[in-house]
Amino acid sequence: METIGNVWLWAGFSGLVLLALVADLLLMRHGGAHKVTFKEAAWWSMGWVALALLFNLALWWYVGQSAGPEEARRIGLEFLTGYLVEKALAVDNIFVFLMLMTYFAVPEQLRQRVLVIGILLAILLRAILIFAGAALLAQFHWLLYVFGAFLLLTGAKMWSAAGEEPDLGKNPVLRWMTTHVPFVRRYHGNAMWLGRGSRRRFTPLFIVVVMIGITDVIFAVDSIPAIFAITLDPFIVLTSNVFAVLGLRAMFFLLAGMAERFHLLPYGLAVVLVFIGAKMLLVDLYKIPVLWSLGVVGAILATTIALSLARPARAAAD
Repeated sequence: METIGNVWLWAGFSGLVLLALVADLLLMRHGGAHKVTFKEAAWWSMGWVALALLFNLALWWYVGQSAGPEEARRIGLEFLTGYLVEKALAVDNIFVFLMLMTYFAVPEQLRQRVLVIGILLAILLRAILIFAGAALLAQFHWLLYVFGAFLLLTGAKMWSAAGEEPDLGKNPVLRWMTTHVPFVRRYHGNAMWLGRGSRRRFTPLFIVVVMIGITDVIFAVDSIPAIFAITLDPFIVLTSNVFAVLGLRAMFFLLAGMAERFHLLPYGLAVVLVFIGAKMLLVDLYKIPVLWSLGVVGAILATTIALSLARPARAAAD
């Protein structure tokens, strides 16, 4: 697998992520269990975005010093485009997370804990998927066409399902867990389970955490092929994914009360997936420049958000 990632870049990235996670966890613990306000979520969201952009700037500088300005520009654009795509597709995760929280009536003061554990699990599982995908693509180039066709079908399916509320009661994983996992019906503070050994009973908090991790992996099956259409470098794929996922907790509280205001966004995400799928299918005929991809994805998302705000959901229904 060809990659710009060397020992120093991997070490710097890992150290930065660990440091950010420790700081995040310490600040969350210091604040105690509480309902996250919109202002607090906005500051955290801006902080995570700023951290991703600073990492991209450092990466651009480092590559520029070692491989020249043209290579630095390419790598910087690939990271930024991948980050934007993953961040946009993560919005769908947020809405499903919100439905899970509502379905299990998770208390407001426990939602931070649920999201932090779920996101840590998601990062681990995504890393496994990314390295497996990169290894397969390095050996079997034709898988690009499979990924491209998959993204086209996923985009079409997302478009047709836009506006419909997912029925969590019919989710096979959730149904299996609630019928096979011994659990109690009410929350017991921060506890994931009660008792030991054969007497162990899981709380609803445990089920919600597991479902958030599984849900993110299901969405990753769509989003990871999408970023492989932008770059095949596993370092760029993983770093842009991780930085997008790190901001999910803050973005959840930021968008929790705004789901209806962005009611047209699923249509925009569907178009983005179709565009990226087509880009992947055309890779051997015409390689669309990364800057064009960034412009198209940004224009689609900006247009969808603007139309959502200009035409609220109720007005659209009328």
